Amino acid sequence: MRPLTDHTPKPLLQVGGKSLIRYLVEALVKAGLHDLVLNHSYLGEQIITELGDGRVLGARIIYSAEPEGALETGGGMLRALPLMGTGPFVAVNADIWTDYPFGQLPDNPPGLAHLVLVDNPAHHPHGDFVLKGGRVFDLPVGNADGGVQLTFSGIGVYRPALFANCAQGRFPLAPVLRSAMARGEVTGEHYRGRWVDIGTPERLADLNRELSRTVGASSRD
Repeated sequence: MRPLTDHTPKPLLQVGGKSLIRYLVEALVKAGLHDLVLNHSYLGEQIITELGDGRVLGARIIYSAEPEGALETGGGMLRALPLMGTGPFVAVNADIWTDYPFGQLPDNPPGLAHLVLVDNPAHHPHGDFVLKGGRVFDLPVGNADGGVQLTFSGIGVYRPALFANCAQGRFPLAPVLRSAMARGEVTGEHYRGRWVDIGTPERLADLNRELSRTVGASSRD
């Protein structure tokens, strides 16, 4: 995302005149999720300045600071676990834009994790995982064995027990999920609505153009 992120953390990039993180916080609050823990590292003080304690957005925000270089998704989630209680929790990547209704996430998934999967975007045509019968499996070599190959949206519900065998430090989430998938402990759903991974300046610009056209069309109606 450089040069956009040279001086601005990715969650503060603007989408439709609003930062990505503000949009997500508002959507979570609308779904009844008010107690939020935000992981931050690179230029994280800017995120704290932007959101504060979350009160003006109807949220209660506490922050989990990561060391320089960050901890990746898995390591960041493990580090934040003491702040999130003992029950299942929702985690959302802060570099996505979506109209997913967070209120439909399960409060008590049957396994260790429940993932929201989306259609494969052009830049990721083969997807991440296979969804079959409400269960999520690791991506097979060759065909999907009757399931559908989809992309992980960065939205999920997790039980702390998912990280029972993990050590503090830097590590990705995907291997942890694949281990649970092998035991049949990951469920999922296919969301067919709007979702964008803000991974390049071009995708950000495309989304802003799309939203500006939508707003323009609405104002003329």
